This record gives sequence, C-alpha cells and structure tokens, in this order.
Amino acid sequence: MSNTITERDVFALLNAPIDIAATVSEVRTERDGAIVTFDGFVRHESHGRQTLYLEYEAYESMALAKMKEIGGLIHERFAVDKVAILHRLGRLEIGETSVFIAISAPHRAAAFEACRFAIDTLKRTVPIWKKEYFADGAVWADGELPPAPPSAPQGAS
Repeated sequence: MSNTITERDVFALLNAPIDIAATVSEVRTERDGAIVTFDGFVRHESHGRQTLYLEYEAYESMALAKMKEIGGLIHERFAVDKVAILHRLGRLEIGETSVFIAISAPHRAAAFEACRFAIDTLKRTVPIWKKEYFADGAVWADGELPPAPPSAPQGAS
C-alpha cells in the first residue's frame, strides 16, 4: 500500500452533522474485505456530572494538517486502502457524533489496528478543544490518553 494519503482519503472539520452512511460508502471498495469505524458521540454524563451539551473549537488549518498527517502514518504502518477522519466543530447536543473514523482494508486486523491508532493519535495531537457544559458551569476538557493494554492472565503464554 502507499505510504502517503491518497485523493480517495477523506479529512474534514465540519460545522454540520457528520453523514456516517455517506462516509462509510465513500471508503467502501470491492478490493477490500473490511471497514472498521469509530463513532465518538456526546454522552449525557461526564465525571459524574450531567452534560447539557459540548462545544468544539479548533486551530482549523493545523488540525486538518495533523489529521492528514495521521492518515499518512496509517498508510505507512498498516495495510489499509482508504482512510476517513471527520470531526465536528461548534455546539453538539447529546447523542450527536463528534468524531467519526472509517478505515477500509483487505483484511480486518489492519483496519482494526489502524482505526485504534487513528483515534488515539487524534486525541493526543490534533488541536481540537472540547468545552463541556453542565447545569452548574462549564469546563475545558483535557485530551484523553489511551488506556494501558490489558495484561495477559496469569499462567497464559
């Protein structure tokens, strides 16, 4: 596979709802056997507080460049065909998709690994900020670090 992003890849910052079905359709090809997606959406609770809504802001030109950089890294590291990374900006209500990633590949393992890499890297490196609004105030949320990999059970080899 190519080690650079292709014209078939999709990277976008959007002020309107993400069209998940259209994005999946855009990365689906007859030469692939799998598409793995990640759909991150606004939940009603955060850290024990009821969330009213979220607002996302970005350093847009840098954020888009970093998203494309992630796409290039994915093509270098994983045997995938197409990459789509989309992120919402502005006010999002409970249940709305904030980030959507779709990866197509000939085999599912590469698509799973690439999708996990995409969301973890996006959260750590892309300049997009989230403000969480609660009944009793608002806070800027910190980025999330990926959880540590699970350890093998005792006695497993």
